[in-house]
Formats: sequence, structure tokens, C-alpha cells
Amino acid sequence: MTVDTPKTGPDTVSPQDSLWFEQALLDKGWARSVRIRLRNGLIDSIERGVAAAPGDQVHATGLPGLANLHSHAFQRGMAGLAEVRGPSQDSFWTWRETMYRFVDRLRPDEVSAIAAMAFAEMLEGGFTRVAEFHYLHHDIDGRPYADPGEMADAIAAAADQTGIGLTLLPVFYAHSGFGGAPPVEAQRRFVNDLDGFQRLLQDSSRAISSLPDAVIGVAPHSLRAVTADELRAVCGMTDGPIHIHIAEQVREVEDCLAWSGARPVDLLFDTVEVDRRWCLIHATHTSPVELRRMAASGAVAGLCPITEANLGDGVFPAADYLAAGGAWGVGSDSNVSISAGQELRMLEYSQRLVHRSRNVMADPEGGSSGGAMVRAALAGGAQATGTDIVVGLSPGQVADIIALAAPDGCSPPLEDRALDHWIFVAADRPVEAVWRRGRQVVRDGRHIARQSIVRRYAETLSRVLDDA
Repeated sequence: MTVDTPKTGPDTVSPQDSLWFEQALLDKGWARSVRIRLRNGLIDSIERGVAAAPGDQVHATGLPGLANLHSHAFQRGMAGLAEVRGPSQDSFWTWRETMYRFVDRLRPDEVSAIAAMAFAEMLEGGFTRVAEFHYLHHDIDGRPYADPGEMADAIAAAADQTGIGLTLLPVFYAHSGFGGAPPVEAQRRFVNDLDGFQRLLQDSSRAISSLPDAVIGVAPHSLRAVTADELRAVCGMTDGPIHIHIAEQVREVEDCLAWSGARPVDLLFDTVEVDRRWCLIHATHTSPVELRRMAASGAVAGLCPITEANLGDGVFPAADYLAAGGAWGVGSDSNVSISAGQELRMLEYSQRLVHRSRNVMADPEGGSSGGAMVRAALAGGAQATGTDIVVGLSPGQVADIIALAAPDGCSPPLEDRALDHWIFVAADRPVEAVWRRGRQVVRDGRHIARQSIVRRYAETLSRVLDDA
């Protein structure tokens, strides 16, 4: 028997919880017959090679929870509303018009109810932290609330109710197109000037201050929504993560070239210093030179394969990016479907279709696609959300843990094969249990507060859609 204990930790006499796994992904690699003791939200100790004891919660496969590095929680409420063909070719830009009409009807309590539904589903799907790219700031008529952080309070309340870890990214949005074009009426609830955004950022920090291990950052929405001077000013307002939409659609690249003579990623790098604090969301249409610049900077590529497929955006050139040593993670973006495993499956399958090859995201010969993707997504997600990067469970670490169910009637596939099974074989909800900061929030595949969350969500959505 081997026992790992933290070098430092709180001196406490609070009760311990014990979890036992047939196998678990630790910071030193896979281990069998693992008991993990939890105390005060942390992993207190890890024993390897021990039998389950009375009182242990027993599960098949344990691993760290993943970070969802890109979400617009309110869009969970419009899932399925944009799946009707229009009079012309549908695209992100036609989808956006549906989104604008939906967002026009949302008040803070409704945003909170919808976000709680999305956050509960994230936990059920294996995400234990979310980077909320939060751009719905103002009242329905576009005027700021008396408390500029009122919508941030709504997001924080949903995180508190569900227990998910929150990295809040207030969005700076000022323009409708490259070159400082004035915003359109449909964007009235998003826009700020720099002074207003500074106040919003302060109030957003206050909104999340009572949440354990919450992180604040900023999100200049996109190069089409900020000027160069505004971008530099916003980036100077935080020491936390910086996220930006970039190169998501072909039209965006064409508009950027027409206005500046440069492609979006190149323009970003030529305007500000991009480093490990940055997460470049989508980056779907990037040149080989841009990919190498991204990889060399240490920034994370924020990939959202399900949303990118749903919107018809295109496929990120992952093989070239991996060859350059780039960091990446996954996010649920529009929340049309929420599952860490499904995002990773879509990522690998999209690469297979483009390259007409298999196991594109895997390590060299003999490597597991699931193992490679989970480890990369753990590291990239933690970096992009401003949390510690530990690709495996270890003593002293925040106890964000997920348990994968074994196949019916079978022992769990061993080691990385369990991750392959999760991503490519298992049913839509193979995550059996989730602990977030040491508290169990998912049991038997369902959030412990699912019933009340669903009831409030259904009432909210019925009211919002009836107002259409």
C-alpha cells in the first residue's frame, strides 16, 4: 500500500469523506484500488493498492473534472430554436439574429434560471468549472442597471446553486464591425464604453466574491467589437485570464483583411502581447503562420466543436496546431448540447472527416485518442480558467473529481481505454458521480438539485417564449 499526503494543508477536525475507485488518474499516472479522502474541499490523502472499506463510496474510474473554457449560459434557453431553414443559406450570421431576438426578453432572474440549468448539465457532463463569457449586461431597453453587476449577480447565483466553479469573464463590447463601426440596436444590451466597463468589472468582482475559488478575468468580445486602443485598455484592467472570439467565420477573416490587410490572429498579435493568460476562442480559420504564433505564445486555443458544427463554422486545423505544440481545451459555447465527452468526440471525429484518417488527436504510435485528449483538455482548460494545472488527482488539490461508470455488467476498461470508452462508446451520460470542491453534486448521473432546477427552468422558458 502506498499513501500520498499533502506537504501542507489546513489544520482541521472536520469530518472526512472517503471515495474508492477501481482505478484513478493521479498526477503520477494511473493507479489501481485507490482511496481518496476529502477534507474541507481538498484532497486530503490518496492511498493506492488498498481494498474498499466500510463507508467508502465505491466507483469504477476516477479522474479530475474538466474545465469548460467557453460558455454563454443564457443561450441554453434558445437551444433548438434556430434549426429552421431560412430563405437564404443559413450561417452563424442568421443564427445570430435568432439569438438577438431571444436575448431581448431576458431579465436577471430568467438568466439565473437558465444558467442554473446549463451549469447543472455541465456538472452532469464532466465539467466542474466554467469560464462564463458574459456579455448580457444591461436592461431590456439598453440602459445600465442601477447596479451594473446585476446580471453578474444572476450568473453568480446560478453557480452558487449548482456548485460549479466559476471563472467570470465580463465582456467588453463596443462596436458592430472592424474600424469602430457603431453598435446596432440589437446589441444595446451588450455595449459599454471603457469607464462603464471598468465599473462593470469592479461590480462583477464583487458579485463572485463569496464563491469559493472563483476567478475574474476579462473578455474583449472580438476584434470586430473593439478598437486597438480599447483592446489594450481592457487587457490592462486585469491580471486574470483574457479570452477573445477570433477567426470563427470565413466572413470575419475576409472583413478583417479588407479593413486592415491582416488576418485576425496576426492582427491580434501585432496589436497586443499575447501570452499564457490568453484563450483564443475558435480560431477556426487560421493560417499555418498564425497557428505557429499561437502555439509559440503559450495561449490556449478554445475549441467548441459541437457549437462550431451546429453553426457550420468549419473545422479547426488541429493536426497542424498539435504539431506546433499548441495548448487547447474545449467549451460548450452556445450550450446546444452539454457534455465534455461529446465535445471531445466531436473534435476527434471532425478531424477524421477532414483528414480521412483515424486517431488524429492521439499521441504517436500506440497512444490513446481519449487519453491524449483528456490530458490536453485538463491542462488547457485549467490554464484558460486561471486555476492550477494538475493533470491528475493529487493531495492538496481542490477536490474536483468525476467518476465514470463501468459498462453494464463489466469491469471498467483499464487506464486510457476507460477514457476511450467514455468518449467514443458510452451512452450520452456516462458520468456517474461528480464532486465539486469535495461536495457531491452529481449522484447516479443527475445533479442533486436537478428537480428544482428543471422546474424553475421550465417555468422560465415557458414565460420567455410565450412573450415572443
